[in-house]
Amino acid sequence: MNSREKLLRNLSSTQFALWELHLYLNTHPGDLTALGMHEKYALKFRQLKEEYEENYGPLTARSGEGIEWLKNPWPWDVGGCDG
Repeated sequence: MNSREKLLRNLSSTQFALWELHLYLNTHPGDLTALGMHEKYALKFRQLKEEYEENYGPLTARSGEGIEWLKNPWPWDVGGCDG
């Protein structure tokens, strides 16, 4: 696994934890420990996303400026897609 794949995996797992905490807080809004964890993961996610986009380009159409996301290579051009 190369550094790009490791960063994507770390970003994905952080986003998963962030979303799960978000869902938990919907039903437990008074849980200050969970709220602190949510803030911690939100910061980590923003940092990882920024690191990824600085090194590999935008993750989504909303990232970057203008039509940056349309520039090559597309994910399936880089490898790792079996389809």
